[in-house]
Amino acid sequence: MLKSFKTEINPTAEQKHKVNRTIGTCRFVYNFYLAHNRKIYEQENRFVSGYDFSIWLNNDYIPNNPEFAWIKEVSSKSVKQSIMNAQKAFKNFFDKKASFPKWKKKNNSDVKMYFVRTDSKAMIFCERHRLKIPTLGWVRLKEKGYIPTSKDGYIIKSGTVSCKAGRYYVSVLIEMPENEKPVLNNFGIGVDLGVKDFAVCSNGKVYKNINKSSHIRKLEKKLNREQRRLSRKYESLKKSKNNLKGEVTRQNIRKQKLKVQKLHHRLDCIRTDYINKAISELVKTKPMWITLEDLNIRGMMKNRHLSKAVAQQKFFEFRTKLTEKCKEYSIELRLVDRFYPSSKLCYNCGCVKSDLKLSDRIYVCSECGYMADRDFNASLNLRDCLTYQIA
Repeated sequence: MLKSFKTEINPTAEQKHKVNRTIGTCRFVYNFYLAHNRKIYEQENRFVSGYDFSIWLNNDYIPNNPEFAWIKEVSSKSVKQSIMNAQKAFKNFFDKKASFPKWKKKNNSDVKMYFVRTDSKAMIFCERHRLKIPTLGWVRLKEKGYIPTSKDGYIIKSGTVSCKAGRYYVSVLIEMPENEKPVLNNFGIGVDLGVKDFAVCSNGKVYKNINKSSHIRKLEKKLNREQRRLSRKYESLKKSKNNLKGEVTRQNIRKQKLKVQKLHHRLDCIRTDYINKAISELVKTKPMWITLEDLNIRGMMKNRHLSKAVAQQKFFEFRTKLTEKCKEYSIELRLVDRFYPSSKLCYNCGCVKSDLKLSDRIYVCSECGYMADRDFNASLNLRDCLTYQIA
């Protein structure tokens, strides 16, 4: 079983320079492959595969254009992987799974430095506090003991190094032994996701909306302040006529932009950590099944009054990570149709209250007099729903 581990690293200044240079080269080659394919398709009406483009680039284009020799000065595995990523983007476009591949922008793209274990001699060693990466050497880990070490017999297949908001991360893929499947309890859990509370479970557990906490509100207030400063610097750059003043303003823009990125990244890490802990608590109860509603997130995002609140809840990330955890624990993840009236259905008698409003937070059945919290009633109905699909 292959399992990925991601943690922050503490590279030296020289290692940071190598990582940034490799990422920049990979971004250039990715965009070059897109432009080359578009040109060939318009002239010859054919598609160039990633393998053919790599051969043409190394054996024909670079030797005839020595000004692009810097492409070969970085890790060749990273460059080839960026070409294959572009080919995969084209394949998804041809299969109608995605739109036409977009250009990778310098400051707004998720490009990574790829490394791989080629043979038994080129091992990627990992110790408790450091990791040996090809072309970089030994890199110190900030979180010690998180990645399984080579001393214990674990083999790292491949990995990537990425940079986000001035911080560097490594993600490695390790061959792990199959764990024994845990014994599950004979009950299920229904989970009702929402905006007021992040999740309300049928076992009585309620996960609050972390975006309403004072800590998040203070960070968002600080983010708004820093974004205003960045906007004013852009306006100042437009008005400046003196070239020297313009250069100084650009340096200040870079510094301010990094401040905004760090705040965005910090907020993202807090929300992701909250989701991970919620999933861990859910799965460790060892239920036989977990039921979720197949929400129409794209439709919810069209509501301009709720779109920001829905985006901050990260429903898709929650569902994706919960799916993987359920597979690991052999828990059945059930998806109920989005049109199932989980909130309008009375759990006690089965009566449907069609005139239920969004402002009605307490469900009161007009037939049997049953009273319960609206979201808790929905979670009970989801738990006992018999029409579902397996994720």
